[in-house]
Amino acid sequence: MVKHLTKTGNSLALVLDRPLLEATRIDADTALEISTDGDVIVITPVRGEERTEKFRAGVQAINARYAGVFQKLAE
Repeated sequence: MVKHLTKTGNSLALVLDRPLLEATRIDADTALEISTDGDVIVITPVRGEERTEKFRAGVQAINARYAGVFQKLAE
């Protein structure tokens, strides 16, 4: 999807289409984390701490189960 910025006062705005918002479960009340590496802009919805902890637990379980495979791939 190619988008263009829209002039809003002295700023520029990026208008996100409804299907994109629905797919990411973002609405007008969703807090967003904006970050960049100097080239790419990343917009991430801020989710609850419970979801973050569940994700971290899943990553740890995957790392524990497949540590040998990851090590072989790294070599």
